[in-house]
Amino acid sequence: MTNAAEYRRGRHVVSALHAHLAFVTKYRRNVFDDAMLRRCEDIMVEACHSFAAELREFNGEDDHVHLLVHYPPKVSISKLVNSLKGASSHYLRKEFTGRVNRAIMHGHFWSPSYLAASCGGAPLTIIKAYIEQQRRPA
Repeated sequence: MTNAAEYRRGRHVVSALHAHLAFVTKYRRNVFDDAMLRRCEDIMVEACHSFAAELREFNGEDDHVHLLVHYPPKVSISKLVNSLKGASSHYLRKEFTGRVNRAIMHGHFWSPSYLAASCGGAPLTIIKAYIEQQRRPA
């Protein structure tokens, strides 16, 4: 399971929520280089902070990025993704105009789709077995 340091504690909740997110550039255009990925990571760290979330891991290739985000239970993944993609699109298009050709990407930086997968903790089979083994009152 998750170690005690991984848990977020609030007044009425204890949580350990992690999401694996992946964003693909529009039409899978190869726009990223190392400097652009570093700047994208900085932008996404700031966007996460505004949601009281933490960007635990970030990496990418020339046409997509992967993130591991630790977030509080009050945060909606769709709103977090919207903020991450919106902020990064705005600043990357503004700061790397030579690399991001608006015409061939039809004014968009990211594809509208994304991957969001929950991760961390015990495998589902273990959790299912744990729930099945609860002593149900007769």
